[in-house]
Amino acid sequence: MTGGVRGGVREATAARNAVATVFVLNGLGFASLFSRVPDLRSGLELDNSSLGLLLLAGSLGSVLAMPSAGALIRRTSAATVVRSGAVLVAVGLVVVALGVDVASSVAVAAGGLFVYGVGTGTWDVAMNVEGAAVERELGRAIMPRFHAGWSGGSVAGAGLGVLVTAVGAPMIGHLALAALVALLALPATRAFLPAEPDAHVGSSVKAWREPRTLAIGLMVLAFALTEGAANDWLALAVIDGYDAPRWVGVGAFAVFVVAMTTGRLLGTVVLDRHGRERVLRATAILAIVGLVLLLLGPHPVVVGLGVVAWGLGASLGFPVGMSAGADEPAHAAARVSVVSTMGYSAFLAGPPLLGFVGDRVGTLDSLWVVAVVLVPTAFLVSVAREPPAERSAER
Repeated sequence: MTGGVRGGVREATAARNAVATVFVLNGLGFASLFSRVPDLRSGLELDNSSLGLLLLAGSLGSVLAMPSAGALIRRTSAATVVRSGAVLVAVGLVVVALGVDVASSVAVAAGGLFVYGVGTGTWDVAMNVEGAAVERELGRAIMPRFHAGWSGGSVAGAGLGVLVTAVGAPMIGHLALAALVALLALPATRAFLPAEPDAHVGSSVKAWREPRTLAIGLMVLAFALTEGAANDWLALAVIDGYDAPRWVGVGAFAVFVVAMTTGRLLGTVVLDRHGRERVLRATAILAIVGLVLLLLGPHPVVVGLGVVAWGLGASLGFPVGMSAGADEPAHAAARVSVVSTMGYSAFLAGPPLLGFVGDRVGTLDSLWVVAVVLVPTAFLVSVAREPPAERSAER
């Protein structure tokens, strides 16, 4: 991989730090919201199926907005799309909290989740496109580190969620603070690389007809389901399946996020040494093992090891899929938009599917669905293999 020519080392380093910052802020907002899922269920008096349908509103917002994100980036810039997304995320977080704590309205909470989903979805595509551009400018693979930043933000958000849940803090105060933090993305984007009018010329429509792009999207979908199932259901699975206190369930989610962050921090070194295909296959198998340990418990040590293995196994599928989609710079925005849309469709289908299954077999046992999906995924990861030129350069 060779460096770009848009700016000097100082500009590229500043852009790298800015991209890392917006990844962290996105993750913090995400975990702040999803650490309150148990309160969504109890505050609105929902069963698992109803909660799954409510969470569907956020995923629907993301999936509907993402296909247009590539075109918006081409017409404006990644920085502009990130800023717009951050504002929508902040508004969505506040509306969700008002829907639960003030209005006690499922409709208001669903509206907030939808706005949040639109914001975080477009923000996600734009920061990944900018991350790929910075990766090329610096001349080395750093995308997993950006996603580690997202996970680090999630660790902070989940940790704060544990604290505020333990002391019984109202959702409105918690999510209003998270909304203010999300708005820090606005000044951060000033250091993004200068937009180039011809940098992203690929057509989003054409990208939807490319077999490799679709296969990468399918792989990312499976890994997104693996990650998203933990975001939506891990805390509740531990609470319901093992009769644990609420703070323990939220703590299990925090452990998962820490493990996923660790996997992403170590991922760059492992990927450079062993390549995408081997590493992704190993992580898929590790996630399966982790889920089995969690599901078969019930000893706390076994459950804890399962959560850690699940987190490590879920760590690299999404970021490596983004890098694979952006392998060719001219089509990066269009392809990342397609891959992200397919990946986020797991967040669209996952909550209601697992909620439906959970009402029939139990919240914990519903996670067998994720383990089964990962089995064929372990054989699909070859689609993310590095382009021949990059493999030759590594050798």
